[in-house]
Amino acid sequence: MRILMLGNSFTYFNNMPMILTALTGWTVVSHTRGGAYLSEHLDPQAEMGQITLPALANEKWDFVVLQEQSRAPYERREEFLASVRALCPLIRAAGATPLLYATWAYRDGTERLASTGLSYRAQLIALTEGYHMAARENDIPVAEVGQAFDAVSGLLSLYTEDDYHPSQVGSLLAAQVIAEKIRELSR
Repeated sequence: MRILMLGNSFTYFNNMPMILTALTGWTVVSHTRGGAYLSEHLDPQAEMGQITLPALANEKWDFVVLQEQSRAPYERREEFLASVRALCPLIRAAGATPLLYATWAYRDGTERLASTGLSYRAQLIALTEGYHMAARENDIPVAEVGQAFDAVSGLLSLYTEDDYHPSQVGSLLAAQVIAEKIRELSR
């Protein structure tokens, strides 16, 4: 199984793609940059586009995992939806299945979360709605990492000290949710 992950620091923190490889034995390649938006993967002039567009055109993938900048699914929803809409045909043309990696709300009760102007629950709902809208529009599945974070947030230490990036445990949880979704889709 060959997996391409397009995203940013929520993907690359703790080398999550290698955690996914360790859990599954799959080949996982990631194209990431801190703060990157999915739209950058479509721009042939951008660093991300210069590696992603040829990879989609010239390589064989089974799944391509799409992870948007942490606030874009609600703050820049139209751009997010347009990026997913444009990426899906390229991914399918490469013989792959697109998969959305729905991320989590920032740690509850923190200045980082307060800077969004949303409560924890409101941010989680806004993110989930954005990812689900993209999923419906493009008939693609979602790996519900944000929902998994929410389900165990009081039990596990999922965030780094900055209150929004994943801890090692958070990255492991993300990899597990993505692996399970891909296994489910591959049955």
